[in-house]
Amino acid sequence: MGEALAHGGEGALIYGKEACPHTRRARAALPQAQFVDVLADPAALTEMLRLSGGVRRIPVIASGNAATVGFQRGS
Repeated sequence: MGEALAHGGEGALIYGKEACPHTRRARAALPQAQFVDVLADPAALTEMLRLSGGVRRIPVIASGNAATVGFQRGS
């Protein structure tokens, strides 16, 4: 996910929940990324699970053909 971080998340999608502290940190680190709340959109939850290989951990950050599960500053 380094390329998305280098460009402020432009073109990236962050799947997560509004109240999740990890999702909030990812959103702060990737200000240009689009946020998708998986609690508010059941179809988004399905897409997130497809991208994560069924892993129920957030955030899932998708950029191009790649997806990263979880977020740690500097990742």
